[in-house]
Amino acid sequence: MDYSKEKKITGIDRFLALSPVYYGWVVVAIVFVTMGIGVNVRTAFSLLYPAILEEFGWSRADTAATFTVGFICAGALSPVIGKLSDYISPRYLLSLTSLLVAGGLVLSTFSSEIWHIYVCLGIIVIGFGVAITYVGHSLFLPAWFERQRGLAIGVAFSGVGIGSVILMPLLQAQILETNWREACWFMAGLLVFIVFPLNFLFQRQAPGELGLSPDGDKNTPEGELRTSKQVDNIVDKEWVETDWTLKKAMKTPEFWWMSLSCCAALYVWYAIQVHQTKYLLEIGISNITASFALGLVGFAGIAGQIFLGHLSDRIGREKIWTVAVMGFAICYALLLVMEHLPSNILLYAMVIMQGGLGYATASVFGAMPADMFQCKRYGEIFGVFSMLSLIGGGIGPWFTGYLYDITGSYQAGFYVAIVVCMISVVAVWKASPRSKRLVAGQAEKRALMKS
Repeated sequence: MDYSKEKKITGIDRFLALSPVYYGWVVVAIVFVTMGIGVNVRTAFSLLYPAILEEFGWSRADTAATFTVGFICAGALSPVIGKLSDYISPRYLLSLTSLLVAGGLVLSTFSSEIWHIYVCLGIIVIGFGVAITYVGHSLFLPAWFERQRGLAIGVAFSGVGIGSVILMPLLQAQILETNWREACWFMAGLLVFIVFPLNFLFQRQAPGELGLSPDGDKNTPEGELRTSKQVDNIVDKEWVETDWTLKKAMKTPEFWWMSLSCCAALYVWYAIQVHQTKYLLEIGISNITASFALGLVGFAGIAGQIFLGHLSDRIGREKIWTVAVMGFAICYALLLVMEHLPSNILLYAMVIMQGGLGYATASVFGAMPADMFQCKRYGEIFGVFSMLSLIGGGIGPWFTGYLYDITGSYQAGFYVAIVVCMISVVAVWKASPRSKRLVAGQAEKRALMKS
């Protein structure tokens, strides 16, 4: 949808436009809350995983494949969601998705066969739930900001950390005191009574809907991601002036390098997210400490996503991506050491590396594609990019579980993940967003050098 066209602002939109602060930051606040619940509802599978294994006695690979099934579905749906986002406001897309995911959680409590878990927790919660996570919000949030894009996305996505440090110990306590089914009912309630009304009433697609402009600026095209009219950050003028379509984007090596980099990053992210709790329990960490560690990872990600997201606006996306992915590599290395030397010091160091550094990839994931392919059909392009990226998120948990099943240890899986981290770093530099557009800090530095 082209929000740059003049439109009459009426009803509640007129009221929202009168916000005492730039409404983009209200959007950030809504995303913050939605992510805090929506992402952690999916992440909670790591806590449900041991309880489901104990109850049903299925293999680790087969049970962890719930995540793989979900990510296959999420990947297949991403282009569809991306296409829809060009025409349907997130107030409808996100609110309806929250109800659907809540339904999946409720239905999962009646499961007795593994395919029931695949359908309810895999396809519905993890698959369809992609619309209320990083992918769904990255479709429209970048439109509200340009100069502070990394910071805004970092702040919004840091809601995952607040949600995790609150929800994870609470959910683990519910699972231990009652069962995993009660935890699913609780999560469904959060989606229905918080996420649904918040998005349905107050979320909006782009600043043009309220007669506003990106960053709260005046006299700029309404609602569009600015491109050639802001020439001070342009490096490759021909690239910037291209009227991008999905077909054109997919013909560029940059699109595929960026997709490979993000695919590899999601592999290592979700592999550790699914298997971390079970691994910590096996090396002697208590249930409560393991669940607290999972929540603390997200909490550590708050500072990392905000600070490193803001820093990516100053020094570039590639440098911050490298730092973040190396955080995951160090995290895996520490887990390997902990098998022989389990200690709280190493546990918290692992948490800091995984959350404080690794989770900052989310901020760059949301900003980098918009930097590269700003256009009116961005949703369609980002949808396919997300589909390719999510392949890694689906393979990671399953393949790590498979390696455990055939070796009896997580060592092989963790070593593979470290190699995948290296692939991600190389690929992001090959994609080279800085060769097309400079982030605000780089553009300002170049302007000073020329003056």
